[in-house]
Amino acid sequence: MSTLDELEHDEWPPADPDATYLVRRCHELRRKDVAEFTAGDLRIMLGQQIGVPFLLPRAVDILVRDPLAVGDYYPGDLLRSVARLPPSAWATCPERRADLLAAIAGLEPEDKHLEEALVAFRAAFAQGLT
Repeated sequence: MSTLDELEHDEWPPADPDATYLVRRCHELRRKDVAEFTAGDLRIMLGQQIGVPFLLPRAVDILVRDPLAVGDYYPGDLLRSVARLPPSAWATCPERRADLLAAIAGLEPEDKHLEEALVAFRAAFAQGLT
């Protein structure tokens, strides 16, 4: 596969040494092979809406197998990052949105923040928003 820098034809320079951990990590992940991204890497980048067209299908692959996959912090944190993406993020892969909606159809998470994200996600697509 390739890195986000290669896929997007946009090479980011190394982050400033004084940058926050999140900024430094995002810059590092842009140079990591997308095929090697973990659930945690996907959570970080999708949470920042970086590389969405390339990373969202990979995240859905994980979530279809395990909707509550742990992306470093708690069960469902990757799903929460994906569910919080704007509806427009799904424009390049609407069939994957259907796959994810099917995978989470009966899911009733105990985490309040994940539950809120899923309610909004389901509502946006129930209304046919894109």
